Amino acid sequence: MAVRFEVTKECQRSRARLGRLYTTHGVIETPVFMPVGTQATVKTMAPHELEELGVEIILSNTYHLYLRPGSDVVQEAGGLHKFMNWPRPILTDSGGFQVFSLAPLRTITEEGVEFRSHLDGSKHFFSPEKSMEIQMALGADIIMAFDECAPYPADRRYVKESKDLTTRWAKRCKDAHKRTDQALFGIVQGGVFKDLRRESALELMELDFPGYGIGGLSVGEPKELMYGVLEDLVPVLPKDKPRYLMGVGSPDCLVEGVLRGVDMFDCVWPTRLARHGMVITRRGNLPIRNLPYARDFGPIEEGCGCYTCQNFSRAYIRHLIKANEILGIRLTTIHNIYFLTRLMRDIRAAIAADNLPEFATEFLSAFTGEK
Repeated sequence: MAVRFEVTKECQRSRARLGRLYTTHGVIETPVFMPVGTQATVKTMAPHELEELGVEIILSNTYHLYLRPGSDVVQEAGGLHKFMNWPRPILTDSGGFQVFSLAPLRTITEEGVEFRSHLDGSKHFFSPEKSMEIQMALGADIIMAFDECAPYPADRRYVKESKDLTTRWAKRCKDAHKRTDQALFGIVQGGVFKDLRRESALELMELDFPGYGIGGLSVGEPKELMYGVLEDLVPVLPKDKPRYLMGVGSPDCLVEGVLRGVDMFDCVWPTRLARHGMVITRRGNLPIRNLPYARDFGPIEEGCGCYTCQNFSRAYIRHLIKANEILGIRLTTIHNIYFLTRLMRDIRAAIAADNLPEFATEFLSAFTGEK
């Protein structure tokens, strides 16, 4: 099998666990956060800088790479790792989220999804088989089954039909997937309906995927609803397989997800915040582009070990962002990715030391401002 997962420690006071995910391109320590490199690049970052920040795995986007430059181009270059010169593991999503996010441009049928390119309006068709074909050409270590992500809110009937379609598509993905050096994960759907989530998980487990994504959360529902779904769903999933909460990256959600037994996370959130002049700190998000920081000559965060905080002031970074200098968003991106990478490292250390609940309480209190 292309991917092997082992649980190395289980927290006795929560559902958190430490693990190692073995892939063709290296070992990933879990729980882990994966920065998103939508178009085969984490925006403004060079691969060696990501390695220096401690990033172990990145995510790239099947839909976007299919449209530009084309999966055939990436395959001809020797696969995504060689194309972007990233030596460590890569996960590609299936294109299913774009089915959700590009709703005005697509039509869903049993066979697949017809959509218009957001680039030029040209027509395209994604089926489970087509998603597998593209992802096999891209050559990521972990790939995802093609799914439909139901919106929030949505009525129960729609969510059930969407969940059933996702299961049928998962079977077709498994039949179409032929590469032995990459692992195909199934994606659990079911919206915020706990019984549908359990049904989805059990149906996918019959197909015996090497890992399971949890999709269709963080799409507009209150965080407490998401946490409730995770509390009910995670115990149903196999203990010996990685659990991947898709599209979640806010620090409070990472901590809460780990407490509930999640192993993997990804989100565009830290890099998108950075491009809008927002940086993550232990006391919440800080809008560094705002006027109060024009004469603030301290670092983004005291005690932070990232290159940005070690070398530049809030005032300088604000100046760069206001002047539309590229270095400004490079520096905010470095800090935000470092922050989340360090947070996951600290979470792993807390699990190892059997004090995750105390760590979580202290961190969440500082980050959210709630006692």
